[in-house]
Amino acid sequence: MPDVSPLLTAVDRLADRLRAAPQSRLRRGAAAEGLALARSLAERAQRIEFPGREPRLIPDAGELLVADQLAVAGHDLAEALLTGEVVGEEAERQLTEALAEVAEAARRCGL
Repeated sequence: MPDVSPLLTAVDRLADRLRAAPQSRLRRGAAAEGLALARSLAERAQRIEFPGREPRLIPDAGELLVADQLAVAGHDLAEALLTGEVVGEEAERQLTEALAEVAEAARRCGL
């Protein structure tokens, strides 16, 4: 069972930074980056939880809600990694890739 606490910490930290960011920064691309990350994490979680089913796309609910969407998607992925069919090296690979995605999105957001 992978240790998902670094993922939860990273996702929550970025979500908090998005919540605190000025709306002007969100409009300049931080919200789009956050939404893209939320969609990627949600897709990853759905592929683990429902293999063979086409993942559903997180809708664009607006720049003021993207932080919450990101937090939910990150926590869903953590739960999928803990309870899904993916185990061992594959679970670790998924976790490592997700952590790298979060770090890269935070860098691109400038947060």
